[in-house]
Amino acid sequence: MEFLMWVVFVVATVIPMVKLLPHFGIHQYWAAACVIPLGVLVLLWIMAMKLQEMEKR
Repeated sequence: MEFLMWVVFVVATVIPMVKLLPHFGIHQYWAAACVIPLGVLVLLWIMAMKLQEMEKR
């Protein structure tokens, strides 16, 4: 049962990341890092830093 919950979580995070990452200048294959729970946090942090950088311009 835990495996199914993990698969649902991975699918629910990878699909949006594949679409969002290119807007921040990150290759979409980095969405595979969402397989690791900390990978999601790292990608979100990087996206937040790039968003702050975009807003300064």
